Amino acid sequence: MKAIIPVAGIGSRLKPHTTTQPKSLIPVAGKPILGHILDRLIDAGITEFVFIIGHLGDKIEQYITSHYTHCSAEFVIQTLGKGTGHAIWLARETFSDDEPVLIVLGDTIFEADLKSVFSAGISSLGVKKVDDPRQFGVAELEDDGSIRRLVEKPSIPKSNLALVGLYYIRETGILKQCLEYNIEHEIRTQNEFHLTDALQCMMEKGAKITTFSVENWFDCGKKEIILQTNKNLLRHDGIAPVSEHLKQNNIIVPPVYIAPTAKIENSIIGPDVSVGEHAVITRSIVKNSIIGQNAQLQSAILENSLIGSDSSLIGAVQSMNIGDGAEMNLGGES
Repeated sequence: MKAIIPVAGIGSRLKPHTTTQPKSLIPVAGKPILGHILDRLIDAGITEFVFIIGHLGDKIEQYITSHYTHCSAEFVIQTLGKGTGHAIWLARETFSDDEPVLIVLGDTIFEADLKSVFSAGISSLGVKKVDDPRQFGVAELEDDGSIRRLVEKPSIPKSNLALVGLYYIRETGILKQCLEYNIEHEIRTQNEFHLTDALQCMMEKGAKITTFSVENWFDCGKKEIILQTNKNLLRHDGIAPVSEHLKQNNIIVPPVYIAPTAKIENSIIGPDVSVGEHAVITRSIVKNSIIGQNAQLQSAILENSLIGSDSSLIGAVQSMNIGDGAEMNLGGES
């Protein structure tokens, strides 16, 4: 079975970070978002992947080919953002009509028992109850638990079961037919070809689709959610202990992830902080933040901050959100 992962989105809500790197490669708890997704899929027994790439797709391809050499990877290019349905349609030649597939959105970190889903032998969509389902695809259920109807971003929701970006599909031939039909007939929702509409079409053609519960789900589309995801993963996934030399002349407040090549001097780090490879932090206090690789902080007091790779920051006392390569001197030492 293959996993199909759309990662072509621009990530406009995460600018300036997504100006220089894809959203799926933003680091949380020591590895990119996409790395967390792949590790969970590999644990479930999947080793064949199809990535639908677009914006800065070469960086995604480079990451996959250098870090996941033991997996089979194909890459499909989506040049225009026409929705997830269009993305899966572009990848239709990479999987056969009788081959089950797992579709996973490339910005969604999840916790779910996928092995049980696969062994059940029926198409099934990951769902989680949410307070406000109007921003999600929503599943309305029959009495037997199967899905009666799927609606993308309903203005008046009849269910609070949100689709979380995990789709296990067995009737792939019917899925292809429905995607083809929707694209040929310009059937869109909010001006996009949504996968939700194709799945609704499948059920109208007789396919039975059910749901499975997702324990934890993080749609990493905003700075605040990325920081919360970083915090949760640091607290629940287990992180390698901090090396003893970093504890000299520093105060480390767990949980934290500090890359082995990072350099920290006379600083207080933590809790809930991730520090990337080759980052340098001196005379600073950092809480609940992500510091990218090769970033440099000096005389900074930061909380709730997302600092991009190769950035330089001096003298900040606030919450910051700066992208890759930025240089800021806010009154500290030069």
